Amino acid sequence: MTNLRFLIFIGLSTLCSLTINAQGGIDETITESSILEDTSGFIDDIIDRKAVVEQRVLSYEPIREADIVWEKRIWRVIDTREKMNQVFMEFNRPFFLILKDAAERGDIKMFAEDNFKKSLSTDELDKLLHSVDTQEIYNPDTYETEIRIIRNDIDYNDIKTYRVKELWYFDKEASRMGCRILGIAPIKIEIDESTGLAKYEAPMFWVYYPEVRKILAKERVFNGKNDIAPATWADVFDGRFFASYIFKESNVQNVRLQDIFTGEDDGVKLLLESEKIKNKLLDFEHDLWVY
Repeated sequence: MTNLRFLIFIGLSTLCSLTINAQGGIDETITESSILEDTSGFIDDIIDRKAVVEQRVLSYEPIREADIVWEKRIWRVIDTREKMNQVFMEFNRPFFLILKDAAERGDIKMFAEDNFKKSLSTDELDKLLHSVDTQEIYNPDTYETEIRIIRNDIDYNDIKTYRVKELWYFDKEASRMGCRILGIAPIKIEIDESTGLAKYEAPMFWVYYPEVRKILAKERVFNGKNDIAPATWADVFDGRFFASYIFKESNVQNVRLQDIFTGEDDGVKLLLESEKIKNKLLDFEHDLWVY
C-alpha cells in the first residue's frame, strides 16, 4: 500500500512539472549550444561546429600514365597583399601558422627544394621557425647585468608571398585539361642588418601538397560572405580561389622570367610574359578541338 501511494505521488509530481513547463513557468530546453565540450565550458559560437573537422577528405581521381599525353610544370607567386589573397593573413589563423603547427607536430615533412627529395631535419626546421637572440637583463639582487638567450617564434607577418608549383596536363581518356598542385613554399625576405634593406627573397621550405592537403581539408578558411560556410584551405587550392602570377615555366635552362628580364624597366615585360604563358595554357585545350 505504501509503494502504491509513493508511485501515485511521483506520478502527480511529474504531471505538475510538465504542466508548469507547458505554461512557461520553467524553461529548461536543451539545445546543441548547451552541450559544451570545451574545457573552459564556453565556445565562441552558438553551436560547436564539427562539420569541417569530421568531413571525409576525397582522394584525387586516379589517372593512368598512358592517358597523359601532354604536361607542363608551372611555378606561381601568391602575393598576400592582393585583395583576393587577404585570407592568407587572417588574424586568428594565418596560413603560415597552419603549416608551422603541422610541421612541429610531425604531421607533414618539410623539403629544402621543390623536387621533394631532401627533407629537413628537426634541427634545420627549428632554426627556420625560431630565432635565437641575446638580451641584457639587470639583476637587482646581484646588481649585475646578465645576458640571457631568448628563443623567439618567427613572425608570420613577415611572410608576404608564397610560391606554388603545379602541373598542367591533358588527359586523353577524359579529353580535358587538368591541373594538380605539387608543392607550396612560404617566401622569406632576407634583410641586410647594416642597411635595413632587402637583399633577396627565397623559399623557407617546400611542403608536398598531396600530403598537406589532408590537413588543409580540415582547416576552415574565412569567408567574408558567410561565416558558417564550410570552406576549407583545400577548397581554396583545389578550386584555385586565389590570385597569382607565373614567374617560371619548365625550360631546358631552368631559368625564371626574372632571370630573362633583368633590366630596371623590365617589370612590365615580365608581367606581359606571365600573361602570355597563362593564355597559352588556357588556349591549349581549345586549340585541340579547332580544326
